[in-house]
Parts: sequence; structure tokens; C-alpha cells
Amino acid sequence: MAILRYILFFFLLCLIQDLHLATSQSFVGVNYGQVADNLPPPSETAKLLQSTTIQKVRLYGSDPAIIKALANTGIGIVIGAANGDIPALASDPNVAKNWINSNVMPFYPSSNIVLITVGNEVLTFGDRSLMNQLLPAIQNMQNALNSVSLGGKIKVTTVHSMAVLGQSEPPSAGMFDPSIGDLMKGLLGFNRATGSPFTINPYPFFAYRSDPRPDTLAFCLFQPNSGRFDSGTKIKYTNMFDAQVDAVRSALNSMGFKDIEIVVAETGWPYKGDPNEVGPGIDNAKAYNGNLISHLRSMVGTPLMPGKSVDTYIFALYDENLKPGPASERSFGLFKPDLTMTYDVALSKSSQPSTAPKNPIAPSPKQKAVWCVPKAGVSDAQLQKNLDYACGQGIDCRPIQPGGACFEPNTVVAHAAYAMNLLYQTAGRNPWNCDFSQTATLTSNNPSYNSCTYPGGST
Repeated sequence: MAILRYILFFFLLCLIQDLHLATSQSFVGVNYGQVADNLPPPSETAKLLQSTTIQKVRLYGSDPAIIKALANTGIGIVIGAANGDIPALASDPNVAKNWINSNVMPFYPSSNIVLITVGNEVLTFGDRSLMNQLLPAIQNMQNALNSVSLGGKIKVTTVHSMAVLGQSEPPSAGMFDPSIGDLMKGLLGFNRATGSPFTINPYPFFAYRSDPRPDTLAFCLFQPNSGRFDSGTKIKYTNMFDAQVDAVRSALNSMGFKDIEIVVAETGWPYKGDPNEVGPGIDNAKAYNGNLISHLRSMVGTPLMPGKSVDTYIFALYDENLKPGPASERSFGLFKPDLTMTYDVALSKSSQPSTAPKNPIAPSPKQKAVWCVPKAGVSDAQLQKNLDYACGQGIDCRPIQPGGACFEPNTVVAHAAYAMNLLYQTAGRNPWNCDFSQTATLTSNNPSYNSCTYPGGST
């Protein structure tokens, strides 16, 4: 009876996940940069986006051709005023009104503009005058929206880099740089008053680049690792993304702004770089973005914000071939200019679980079930890392706890095998979900035994 209850629970969990995926991934967005001379027409990009589960797009400007192309697609659009626009916006309310009249009114509501960002990483830009003008510019933009009755429908904010934090480790000690404390407090007061989000650009890639140890890479790529213990909360973090976002949460909380929503405006990983660059590579990019998307879809959330996913905009939709700097700066694109995928991270609607058809159809040939199991010869230490990582992702590890159906044999390899497979089956059954730092493999041999049932699924 216990096994039947567990199987029923697992079936219902999968059904709920499939139904959720089949509707919308409102927490998965993408950045659409335009520092390039080889981008496809906006109309083709709109079609591409509609073929994916991406539901939001962030523009760094307000290109009318793109905004118009996205009309009637339902895709949420973030548009931006550049840093260079801030002085005029701050000094003259009419400039803000003209900006809204030019960049919002001709398109809204057919084009689903949801957020306006004023400036990008201004507080760490180094220009004190610009920093002081940021809040007045944002307030004038908000007032311009209010004047056309859009103040409650379109939010206004600014985007920050992780450098606004004076401390980020451990996450519970996260705090803003005291040198910008007064400016930050004013901006957060605006966020609270208008219900707009605090938008941040966390990049585990840059964290790894400054600390290129193998365990740091696994921590950044959502792969099995020893984790990092936060003594302040007694929480063991298993990935850098959660740690960075929770550091921001702690900083907000410490200033009394527990109610402000966090949105990740940018995060990504380059798929290639110069020979002397540490970290870029297609395997790393696929692992980071693929595992990030799986993490968001799981709705596990972060340790300090459990049970919900932070709206996250992945950088980037396309490469920007005219960007200066190292090759990695031009190699973040999920798609190529010919609209093909640079690598597959399961964003295509055709790769998502589908709902049951409305009309009866002939049954398709049954696909072979597969399970994710450890490779032979993997050390107990590595298997313990895999076990800790898998059970830390929100899966149900009770069957391998004392008294559970899969507790015996009480060995690391047996418990790790069960947990690794369960994570693979619930995270999307993609090849990278059965990687575990190259210590796992797929098998068609059912590892279930006695009363211990390993959930299985088809590829």
C-alpha cells in the first residue's frame, strides 16, 4: 500500500509539472541585445520566441520595430532608457512625458510592455552626478506613466550589478555598499511605493572566473559539489545562483525592505572565449543555462525564498558581434542569427511535455523507459556529493531514510543511485539532468528491487 501511495504521489507530481510547463514559463525571460550587424529581422525573432517557452523579453532600448513585432504575442516586454538619457529625464518632466509618448503609447497594450528600466548599473558606474540624478529620472518616468493612466500597469525601476553589495558571503550577511546607502534607500523607497521590482545582474560565470577551482565550477553550474555552509542561517547552499540571489535578499531585508520583489535582469554563461579566458565553453554554457532553467521550473526557489521562482532573464537571445572586449562578450547567444539553436536547453515548445490531446489519436509506439544511475567506479565521496546535491533540490528523499522502502541496503551507492534517478526523472529527463559531473549514466535496466521502486520515464 505504501508503494502504491508513493507511485500515485509521483504520478500526480509529474502531472502537475507537465500541466505547469504546458501553460507558461512566466519566470523565464531573455535579453535581446542589439550591438550587432547580423541580427535577423524583428518579425523573424517574434516567430522564434513564439516557438519557445520564453514569455518575457528585455530590450536595452526601445526599438519600435521590435516592440511592434511583438504585438499580440502576449510576450512581456521590458524596455529601457539609457544611462545617457538620465540627466534630461531627471531635469525636465516633459522629457519623460515625451519618452512615454514616443516609446509606449503607440504600442501599448497590443505590445505587452510590463517594465521600464531607467539606466543600467548606474550605482556602480562611477559617475556620482549620474548616480544622484537616477532617482529623479525614475520618478519623472513614473509620473509620466501616471499622467496617461498607466502607472499601475507598467512598472519603472533600474538595473543593478552585484557590485552594489558591499558583502555577499555568506548569503545571510549580504549587505549593500555603505558608500551608496543613502542612494539605495531612496531607490528602494520608490520600489516599495510603486510595487516595482529590484532588478539585479548575478553572474556565477564571473564568480568562477575569479575563483577557478573545480569545486567552484560545479557550484556555479548546479552540478554536484560539497556545497557552502552559511553559519548565519545553518543553510548549505548547493549552487552559486541561489547564494547570490539570497545575498541580495538579505541586503534588502537588512534595510527593512523585505516586501520588495527581486527580478534577475541578466544572467548567463558564454559558450566560447579567448584562449586565455577561464570558464567559457559550450559544455559549461549548456550546463549552466540548462540547469538554471530546470531549477526555475522546479519552483523550489532559493533557501530564503522557497516555493517560488524568481523572474529571470537569461543573457542573451543572440550573440552581439560588435561588442568590444574578450571573445566571451560576443558569445552568450542561445540562438544564432539564422535562428538555429547554439545549443539545446529545452526552451523549444516542441521539447516540452504536452497536455493530453483533445481528440483521440492512434497510440504511438511505446518508448523505452530509462533510469539515471552512477557509473561504475565512482568514489563514495563523490556519490555522497551527488546524494547531498540531489536531496537538496527539493525531491522526496524519504524512501532512502530509515524505515523507507529503499533505505536498505544502507550504502552510499544505493542511496545516491535512488536520489540521482529521482532528480533526473523530475527535473525534465534531459541528458544534462543525468550528468552529475560526468559520474552518472542512463540505463534501460530497471534498478528497482524488492519493495523499492525507482521511478522511470521514457527519453
